[in-house]
Amino acid sequence: MKKNKARYDIIIPLIAFFIISILSIYSASNISSSNSIVTKQVLWYLIGFGIIILTMNKRLKRITDFAFILYIIGNVLLFLLLIFGTEVNGSKCWFIIPGVGSFQPSEFMKLILILVNAKTFELHSKKYPVSTLGSDIRLFLIILVITLIPSVLTFMEPDTGMVMIYFLITFVMLFIYGIKKSIFFVLIALIIILAGSFLYFYFNFQDTFINVFGTSFFYRIDRLLDWSNKSGMQLTNALAAIKAAGAFGFGVGNTPIYIPESHTDFIFSVFSSNFGLIGTFILIGLIVLFDYGLLKYANETNDRMHKYIIIGFVTMILYQQIQNIGMNIGLLPITGITLPFISYGGSSLLSYMLGVALILNYDNKSIQNLV
Repeated sequence: MKKNKARYDIIIPLIAFFIISILSIYSASNISSSNSIVTKQVLWYLIGFGIIILTMNKRLKRITDFAFILYIIGNVLLFLLLIFGTEVNGSKCWFIIPGVGSFQPSEFMKLILILVNAKTFELHSKKYPVSTLGSDIRLFLIILVITLIPSVLTFMEPDTGMVMIYFLITFVMLFIYGIKKSIFFVLIALIIILAGSFLYFYFNFQDTFINVFGTSFFYRIDRLLDWSNKSGMQLTNALAAIKAAGAFGFGVGNTPIYIPESHTDFIFSVFSSNFGLIGTFILIGLIVLFDYGLLKYANETNDRMHKYIIIGFVTMILYQQIQNIGMNIGLLPITGITLPFISYGGSSLLSYMLGVALILNYDNKSIQNLV
């Protein structure tokens, strides 16, 4: 069998992300006085690259056979998180593992959801080889239930941003699968009606809204809707750091302005401050190249399940890239979404690297020429 060429359009940007991430987190660690995070990020990256290399001769397609088992495990962990999770900044999103760090189940649930959706599509296609409106509605309802369960558990942490990612992954994958467009038109109409009713209730009956949904949810919506007037020190300092950087920036480790959450949510601002406008364009170019490489791969593969997995993965990281960069430059609300492959975080980084390993090694011949 003829070997496929190595996916250098994916691997090379990934290596560049590793370098950029370490340099940016090093600069951020000078701000937060926490040098250990650099070492941990290097370790997570090395583990991630190790997974990609060690799975080169494996057919990771078989993992999809265990998609529903992984789904059950993921939801159990999300449920246990509400009971035993460590509260940080008002949210129970992490298990704290002594001597290791934190573990965030929702990061892996994104990847699990992609696998479960793809497997559900495969099973549905076998049962209903000819698509009808009735069969598509059935599929839509099944996928909706699959998405709702982890969404409710994650929303209770609370982590609204992650819930948005779950639904975005699901709807894009459904669209690529090709269910009847009339279902999407009805869905969009329902969303508009429900969102309009929700906002009318929020703006005109705030006391009742708080009694029904609680104070925490009210303030989450308030912060989201009024983000441009309530930016706070994070956005103010991030914008100041970016504007002051000029064309070439201040250099690695020389971020002149304190930025809260600099190693996670606002890593883009740190990088822009260090490397200026030119460095920022290079980073964005690498992101575009990486995403394009994944989309090109999805277009080339003849395996529909493989295509669904790639599209789900691209949807996940593309949304996070746009959201994170947008909130760093004041164009989008601050939602706590990190920048994939760049921001610090063991759970998120390992989930992304597992996703890349699955995509590249899905059929045992995607990167055999890499070494």
